[in-house]
Amino acid sequence: MKKLETERLILGEYTINDFEAVHNYASSSENTVFMSWGPNSEEETREFLNNAIKAADNDTNNTDSQKEYLYAVRLKESGKLIGGCDISVKKDEASLGWILHRDYWKQGYGTEIGRALLRFGFDDLHLRRIIALCDAENSGSCRIMEKIGMRREGLFLEHREPHKKSDGKYGDELLYAIVKSEWETLAEIEYYNASPCVFDGFMDLPELSDGVIHLVCMAKNSAIPEKKWVPSYDFAICLGSEKIGSIDLRIGYTGGLYYGGQIGYTIDEKNRGNGYAVCACRALQPVAKFHAMTRLLITNNHINTASKRVCEKLGARFIRTARLPPWHDLYLAGQRFENIFEWNI
Repeated sequence: MKKLETERLILGEYTINDFEAVHNYASSSENTVFMSWGPNSEEETREFLNNAIKAADNDTNNTDSQKEYLYAVRLKESGKLIGGCDISVKKDEASLGWILHRDYWKQGYGTEIGRALLRFGFDDLHLRRIIALCDAENSGSCRIMEKIGMRREGLFLEHREPHKKSDGKYGDELLYAIVKSEWETLAEIEYYNASPCVFDGFMDLPELSDGVIHLVCMAKNSAIPEKKWVPSYDFAICLGSEKIGSIDLRIGYTGGLYYGGQIGYTIDEKNRGNGYAVCACRALQPVAKFHAMTRLLITNNHINTASKRVCEKLGARFIRTARLPPWHDLYLAGQRFENIFEWNI
């Protein structure tokens, strides 16, 4: 079984010497309040531990189409066991689970575990889809699943045993999920967010022109952190003395800009089809370079063939058609998919 590592944790095999540490959380009513099992007796903990060791040693629980990986969670610095997790695979799908000793809650360890399991599932096991289930009142697990990029897909009423503090007959269950394309998108967002960018103030703008059109700066917009807006420039696209469209340049990289892009443009309808959007994008290059930006994302609605041709004429590389997240403005405006292009300048 492959050992998994995070910044602070090692996920590996259980040993017979782990009984005390495992039983410490498995026998706790507080730790197991939202679990379908527990609190454990000593016999139940020993049975779990023996099964986990046997599964890792002999692969007895695994077949070609169904496998279960049971991991002990240890602190990298000390080797102390603080919890457990698992990924249960059936064909090209899997489900996740985890538990941490209550002394290690709310310290980000659950998020590290979840991301490590997703990385293992998608990158090593080549899974298509991964899900996780939890009691609808388990807000801690919900936060972890949202932080690692999983989507809430469903709420199932009276679908599970009630949690151990409930006086109801049944409990409600939440389903979270993520598919491989979403995982790859999250990795791309992380990559672009690490791109070079410098903002020490706005550029004193010279005339921006590609020889056909010229740009006139209409506004320099300061960042609004509470709205997650980055600094930006707004330009009028002019042909001679006539304004024929507009273009803006956003300075920086964020998750929102992965879907919205650093460049947005529009050309008045009567002037479309003449390549002016391509000219305007090229005229912006000195401004982007002033802020040390060497790659720009340009995005468009997946059915907007005209904007797609602009990207192709610029020599921008098509990255993917991304599914828009429900929190994004474009999703709220009714769009569901966005083409992502990378333009190296």
